[in-house]
Formats: sequence, structure tokens, C-alpha cells
Amino acid sequence: MGVSYTPGSNRTLLSMDTMVRLGRAVRTVDVRRLAVPEGMTAPLGCDAVSAPARLGPLVLPRLPRVGCVFADETTWWWMVPSDSDYALDWPAPVRYATGAVVEDSPAVPGLIHKPDGTVPYTPPIPLYLTLCRLTGTSPSWSRPISA
Repeated sequence: MGVSYTPGSNRTLLSMDTMVRLGRAVRTVDVRRLAVPEGMTAPLGCDAVSAPARLGPLVLPRLPRVGCVFADETTWWWMVPSDSDYALDWPAPVRYATGAVVEDSPAVPGLIHKPDGTVPYTPPIPLYLTLCRLTGTSPSWSRPISA
């Protein structure tokens, strides 16, 4: 099976195998993703929350539990369970990274904190509330609703 074309035109006929192969080639992008450290499991999947490095040291002492934290010179990332952005508007300049993909980083950042145990997660609600406080943002559920 191939793509139909008008006879006599200069178009090339592509088979279904060729189109599938081309589609897969397009998706093979260099993806930088935070890795779950060896010996740990991520039963709920992994996403990440990033914040400017200046906020990182202010966040850590305010959390009841700190999971895996990664950092480079400009940004810190906290590993959270997948879908931790559900019904939450993370405050700017914080960014939510689905799949723990760190697109804006020139390289995969280094692990700076690994918790005891086998679960890599920072609890997302305390992290969210801490980042809201540090950025001067009201949590999404406490904002007034307009009629």
C-alpha cells in the first residue's frame, strides 16, 4: 500500500513501510530526562518541577520530605509523581516537566540529593505550597473566582 498520486506528476510514491520509518526517525530526538537513581523505583511514574537555583536552598528546609533533587548552575529540579500538575497552576518562574524531561538544560543536571529508601519523590503539595510562598503567589484553590 502506498500514497496515491497523480500519474505523470513528479511526485515520489512512498510505501507504508517508508512512511512509518520516516515517522519514527522524526521522533528520535535527543531527549534529556532525569533518571531515577539506581536502587530506586518510581511506581507512579516521574515528572519534575523546576525552579531557579536561587530558590533551591530556600525550598529544602521547608519540606517535610525531600525526594531526588537535581541541579545545574541555573535550575533545580524536584522529582514528583506523574500528573502532579493536575488541578495545580504552578507559579512562575516554576516550570512543570512532564516525563521529567529537562529540555532547556544544556545537559542532564546532576543529582544533589537522594533520599533514604527506594522512592524518589518529593511530595508535590508541600512543594507547591512552598514554591507559592517563595514566589508570592496564592495557591490556585485560594484565589477568588470571578462570576
